[in-house]
Amino acid sequence: MIDKHRGWHEILPYALLGYRTTVRTSTGATQYLLVYGTKVVITAEVEIPSLRIIQEAELSNAEWVSKRIDQLNLIDEKRMVAVYYGQLYRQRMGLAFYKRVRARNFEVGQLVLKRIFPHQDEYKGKFAPKWQGPYMVRKVLSGGVLVLSEMDGTVWTKPINSDAIKRYYV
Repeated sequence: MIDKHRGWHEILPYALLGYRTTVRTSTGATQYLLVYGTKVVITAEVEIPSLRIIQEAELSNAEWVSKRIDQLNLIDEKRMVAVYYGQLYRQRMGLAFYKRVRARNFEVGQLVLKRIFPHQDEYKGKFAPKWQGPYMVRKVLSGGVLVLSEMDGTVWTKPINSDAIKRYYV
């Protein structure tokens, strides 16, 4: 495409045209169609007229204006279809994500290990253990939040997210 890295600004308009006229999977439409309500006219179509360009060229001004107003009135409908495609796409992506997610349920009295994060005081370096414990689950709160206690019965005042906890097997 370009011989030197300094010519990127000459290719940029063509890259943007390609990006804006490509059909998106999430919306089922191009960005140009959603903004202007019609398909883009490529410069080659102006040089070598396509059927669409010929038909528009033979219209009178009043017919062309009425046809363009009809197209602009359909933009809202096309945008609603794109929103619908976006919702379906989001739903499919959510299903694909949650297919791999395993529920992590903890019960009161269960023994667990707590992850040591690099910003904590207990962190000793990359070759040190990443988990500390065991601890006992005292309360299970909503949203995957746990209240832990030491093995001697001292309850922690600060709850912890269950993402930083794993089950301890004796």
